[in-house]
Amino acid sequence: MTDLVTLTRTLAEPDRDLVVLAEGNTSMRTGDGEMLVKASGSQMGTATEADFVTVRTRPLLDLVASDSTDDSLVDRTMLDARLDAAAPKPSMEALLHALCLEEAGAQVVAHTHPTAVNGILCSDRASELVAGALFPDQVVVMGRHNVIVPYADPGLALARAVRTELHRHLERHDRPPKVIYLVNHGIFVLAASTSEALAVTEMTVKAARILAGALAVGKPTYLTEAEAERIDTRPDELHRRQRLASRED
Repeated sequence: MTDLVTLTRTLAEPDRDLVVLAEGNTSMRTGDGEMLVKASGSQMGTATEADFVTVRTRPLLDLVASDSTDDSLVDRTMLDARLDAAAPKPSMEALLHALCLEEAGAQVVAHTHPTAVNGILCSDRASELVAGALFPDQVVVMGRHNVIVPYADPGLALARAVRTELHRHLERHDRPPKVIYLVNHGIFVLAASTSEALAVTEMTVKAARILAGALAVGKPTYLTEAEAERIDTRPDELHRRQRLASRED
């Protein structure tokens, strides 16, 4: 848990401009069908071990896959999923964390609201974020293909929208995305370790800043499909990616 607490507090450092107040949350797989996720209302910047709760993911996944829209059922499911009935209530976005961990195979998930990224996600050019890669390290760290999800009401509706787009992505590309962009909301980063979660978040912010600069002066010039594929499959770049994903924190 120490690594997750450290990641959470690091993401909330003011100079990173990723979250304020009680925005954002993080999670980590802790066992078969279980995850540790930030509690509802806790602030990332001051998070301690007491601000996290272990929950069973299956009840959350079943709820997302159901037809229910009952808010009281959502609250009850979130509380019943806790391993410890005395633990705090999980963040409502635990639904999305469960999807990213169980259906996309992530080990660590980081959800933030970066100002630089939201400046584009809150515009009519949000689709440019997934239109292509702008520079080689973007491909190495973030992968070639990521997901963008239209705005949906945070909670169950958003989890279902993410599930739809995530399944479509997996069918098309046969591997999970590193980043899920939520229009008018923020980002979910899917990673193999806490260090990778931080690195992907940082690169996502850099890519958004570069895209904003390109849009300010003209049209973005993306790498060609062949150029992006070359970076994505070069042995030296694969080695860098593997080191990043497996690095101990």
